[in-house]
Amino acid sequence: MADGGVAKRPREAVERRVDWRRWKQERKAEKKKWKELKLLKKLEKQRMRELAEKQAEQAREEEQKEDRGRHYTLSVALPGSILNNAQSLELRTYLAGQIARACAIFCVDEIVVFDEYGEDAKSVEGEFEGIGKKGKACVQLARILQYLECPQYLRKSFFPKHGDLQFAGLLNPLDSPHHMRMDEDSEYREGVVLDRPSKPGRGSFVNCGMKKEVQIDRQLQPGLRVTVRLQEPQNPEAKVRKGIVVSSHHPRTVSGLYWGYSVRLASCLSAVFSECPFKEGYDLSIGTSERGSSVDQVTLPSFRHALVVFGGLQGLEAGVDADANLEVTDPSLLFDFYLNTCPSQGSRTIRTEEALLISLSALRPRIEEAVKTPTDS
Repeated sequence: MADGGVAKRPREAVERRVDWRRWKQERKAEKKKWKELKLLKKLEKQRMRELAEKQAEQAREEEQKEDRGRHYTLSVALPGSILNNAQSLELRTYLAGQIARACAIFCVDEIVVFDEYGEDAKSVEGEFEGIGKKGKACVQLARILQYLECPQYLRKSFFPKHGDLQFAGLLNPLDSPHHMRMDEDSEYREGVVLDRPSKPGRGSFVNCGMKKEVQIDRQLQPGLRVTVRLQEPQNPEAKVRKGIVVSSHHPRTVSGLYWGYSVRLASCLSAVFSECPFKEGYDLSIGTSERGSSVDQVTLPSFRHALVVFGGLQGLEAGVDADANLEVTDPSLLFDFYLNTCPSQGSRTIRTEEALLISLSALRPRIEEAVKTPTDS
């Protein structure tokens, strides 16, 4: 019995040792499981926090987008006869380039070229017939302004070879926000609708100056210039990009981007006002002359559509005298403000391209102050 008892104790000790090891392993497994659960909870909390931050950031971005828009427009009117003061086609072209650069720098939305001599030119279409002393100056100026405003990758689609544009390649580019490079990322792009078939129910294809074409949300006539808002996110493996067509003023009113200017021809000074493209007309008109009041003492009211008018070699008086639709002889009566934007000038004359830069520089802080208080309209 003693031998049996002695032999039994080691087996119980071995069993207890085995139980302890198992218990230790089980406890270790439970600890590991508890740590994993804790880590999962921590990761879930972190994910929820990141999601909340992302949603808050998106909300802030949307809010900023809404507040970023510019809802007023700035228009400039000047006579095409200023080109007649240039001695050669090269100098005429360079003068038009100076006008375009000045308007782009100061974010002008519309350029109106009016005729002081009653040429009644309302289109830049047609064949080049040479440059007369009075004829075609307005058309040539308008054509060069349109050419420079158009993004480089679209010019071949809209501007065939023309005598007016013979030296346009020498001009400095506008480099406006809508003049994109091929690999540049942007929310908006200008494009031309391609004459390429698409599946039923799908939109047209547009060349937006990128490596891939863009398929828009509707069918449009080939050859049209369109403003496209690119959709995000894009599939990098897709053969085409997706986008929607928006109005040309959408980048300005929604995102606050300067998106170039439009060009309008007016047959006389009065047509600058009567053919205004805005339904409510220009609610702020400014004439510039050395006979006007000093710009230093002026405070502009709030407005939606402002127009600044410049005269030619003989000033605005020449345009008033030649316009049969106007009964007034004093040009100051046509405008809300008649301003001298360069008091105490040191030269007898200020050229129109110089007056454009001087006047827009002087008016810029006053315009910014005026639009801080939006109008009710």
